[in-house]
Amino acid sequence: MSREKVLLVDDEKDFLSALAERMQVRGMDVATATTGQQALEMVGTDSYDAIVLDLQLPDIDGLETLKAIKASHPEAQIILLTGHATVEKGIEAMKIGATDFLEKPADLKALTEKIAAAKEKKMLIVQKKNEKKINEILESKGW
Repeated sequence: MSREKVLLVDDEKDFLSALAERMQVRGMDVATATTGQQALEMVGTDSYDAIVLDLQLPDIDGLETLKAIKASHPEAQIILLTGHATVEKGIEAMKIGATDFLEKPADLKALTEKIAAAKEKKMLIVQKKNEKKINEILESKGW
C-alpha cells in the first residue's frame, strides 16, 4: 500500500515540525503549512490523502480554511486539530465537511488511524466519481 500523503497546517512551528517528524517516522509523506493561505495554495497545486488543520490560524481561521478547501476540493478529508476545542466549533466543522475533530495534544496513534481512514474514504470518493464519469461518457456515446 502506498504511503499516506498528509498536509499538516498549524502556526505553532515547534509543534508542526515535531508532529511532521513523528508522522514521517511512521512512513507518511508529510507537507506542512503555517497559514490558511499557504494551505489553500498547496491544496490548489497538490493532492493529499488527509489534511490535519489547526482551528486557530493567524490569517484565515481553520473553519474558513476548511470551507474554502471543501468548496474547491469536496473530496478532501480534513481532520481539525485544536488546543481550543469547543463542542460548538466541532459540530460546526463537521457540518461544513470535516472528517474528524481532535484536541491537542493529539494522541499520535489515534491521529494515524484517522489519517488511514481518511485516505480510504477519499479513495472511495474518487473511485465513485471516476465510475460516474465513465458511465456518463459511455451513455453519451451510446455504448
